[in-house]
Amino acid sequence: MGKFILAHDLGTSGNKVTLFSLDGKQGASCLYEYPTRYPKQNWVEQNPDDFWKAVCLSTRQLLEETRLSGSDVAAVCFSGQMMGCLLVDSEGNPLRPMIIWADTRAGTQEAEMEQKLGMNYVYRTTGHRISASYSAAKLLWVRDNEPEVYHRAYKMLHAKDYIIYKLTGKFVTDYSDASGTNLFDLVKKRWDKNILDTLGISPALLPEAHPSTDNAGGITLEAARETGLVEGTPVIIGGGDGSCACVGAGVVSEGSAYNVLGSSSWISLASAAPVYDPELRTFTWVHLDPGLYTPCGTMQAAGYSYNWYKNTLCGGEIAEAAKNGGNPYRLIDNGASEAAPGAGGLLYLPYLLGERSPRWNHEARGAFVGLSITTSKGDISRAVLEGVGFNLKIILQILEQGAVAQGGIDKVIMIGGGAKGAVWLQILADIWQKPLVVPVYTEEATSLGAAVCGGVGIGAFKDFSVICQFNGPVKTITPHQELAPVYEKLFGIFNRTYDSLLDVYHRLASLRTT
Repeated sequence: MGKFILAHDLGTSGNKVTLFSLDGKQGASCLYEYPTRYPKQNWVEQNPDDFWKAVCLSTRQLLEETRLSGSDVAAVCFSGQMMGCLLVDSEGNPLRPMIIWADTRAGTQEAEMEQKLGMNYVYRTTGHRISASYSAAKLLWVRDNEPEVYHRAYKMLHAKDYIIYKLTGKFVTDYSDASGTNLFDLVKKRWDKNILDTLGISPALLPEAHPSTDNAGGITLEAARETGLVEGTPVIIGGGDGSCACVGAGVVSEGSAYNVLGSSSWISLASAAPVYDPELRTFTWVHLDPGLYTPCGTMQAAGYSYNWYKNTLCGGEIAEAAKNGGNPYRLIDNGASEAAPGAGGLLYLPYLLGERSPRWNHEARGAFVGLSITTSKGDISRAVLEGVGFNLKIILQILEQGAVAQGGIDKVIMIGGGAKGAVWLQILADIWQKPLVVPVYTEEATSLGAAVCGGVGIGAFKDFSVICQFNGPVKTITPHQELAPVYEKLFGIFNRTYDSLLDVYHRLASLRTT
């Protein structure tokens, strides 16, 4: 057996491949970026050929830089962006660009699903409310708008499923990714016949669903030539990025909680059973461990908000960072840290891509409310960070009230790129009034979760509890209790502001469709 597990994380901005030794130590990693296209309002697409190119080139680069051979790799495993819709023919050739998770074009199809199936039935069956964000509505959009593509389609895949086909020739998915389609029975762990029949979707269009730790097959000779790996190397299916992040954060026993602060952001728990919110605001995935679930709430534009703000309104910081070899985000953070908590009464609503949990409103849009002649650049910077924190607080409160969180949530483990930002973490701790724990691996936690899955899949690890040895805490951010009244008051105003803009969002949406 080889000495390393190769973990691929097929994210929104690129593929990151990382080596992990069988004792959980991170080795080298390589990132290959690919573009995202926005052809129309609410349309977000990527070219699946870019995924394959990224996997091949990053794997070869990693092996070359580490002077390892393909025989040193014991297994390959995947984390991937979820809730996509990629249609391929029987030879695995993509028939159109992949409609990715952030795409919400399928509002008409969402309404059709609700009319035919009912929101409660789908929520109770799949663990998710009906939404244009999920794969089913996207699939129906293709059927309704690109029928020639739909009728040529052999399978609908997610990002990692496509790469697994390219490596092994097998059309498979795992329970965690399947649970993000609005088509999968969460408890029975199979495609739901009633939903498929009602929507007129053939079950043959869907790949076989397996536990995340199943071996999809060995790498083919052709794939070995393209990647530099050895023919026959086991490919463990892995899971959606959310479920991999859950394991990587160390959330493998009931009740522990974590937050991923990335392009999107989510807060999640581990649970022995699905958790159904009476107001249908949160949802439940299948954990990488098929005996667990991950109740969760995901917002669309967390890091996206920060990135948009940097690129749109922070040209000075970008120029200064380029001149001095610094990081523009750190310069923005410095300004935010100098602003008073509450950003001088400025609120930012982080709905640049509509919103999933907790609002479930694809018409929602971002806004700054409370600008005045005295508003500083630092206030605006802080408002962006606080706005994301307020939105996530709604999710945290819902989960804390859930049956799984016995005794409440006493801390939140922080992972993702945003976990590097000390200013943002302190703001979140102050808004949530929870200690935030930063583990050894933050940005690499999702890849580590995939690696642990791979290790369990080949028998190198007994079970997922091994992660507790690999990714322990390194620091804790304690909330400033004296700021609780300030942020609690602003939190209430934040929610009232959103409610007040509902009619405005709807009127603006009607203009975009004319």
